Amino acid sequence: MKVVYPGTFDPVTAGHLDIIRRAAGIFEELEVAVVDISSKLMIFDTETRVDLVKKAVLEAGIRGVINVCPFGGLLIDYMHKKNYSIFVRGLRANSDFEYEFQMQLMNRRLAPEITGIYMMPSEHNMYLSSTVVKEVAKFGGNLDTLVTPSVEKALKYYYRRN
Repeated sequence: MKVVYPGTFDPVTAGHLDIIRRAAGIFEELEVAVVDISSKLMIFDTETRVDLVKKAVLEAGIRGVINVCPFGGLLIDYMHKKNYSIFVRGLRANSDFEYEFQMQLMNRRLAPEITGIYMMPSEHNMYLSSTVVKEVAKFGGNLDTLVTPSVEKALKYYYRRN
């Protein structure tokens, strides 16, 4: 079975990689779908985020059939176009649950044949978000356990220039 894991991945974190690793171990093929346009303020463009996810998956030694592609528009439209019926998302806290619950209800209304599967990251990644990682990077904190080396390098480069 093939599934899609959508997100902004700005940047991809150890928490994202935790979900990718687990989903790749369950499903025969996983597509990490990097959102092209979002209401979130992003520091990396789509091409960079796609590249960083690919590098991070390799650096983390995650095995399985994993494709990384950009997408725009509604997730359900993308899923119909690519012939997916299941997506995977991570859940960390109540705030994630509220957002994902609303999105799932809307997706179900628009496309009842599409199903969302929600996975909790390992407890040491429960607090981790791209926003937190960007804050740590911005102020020169230690990123060793938060992101892979290529993502750390990209973050340091970005904050040196900005």
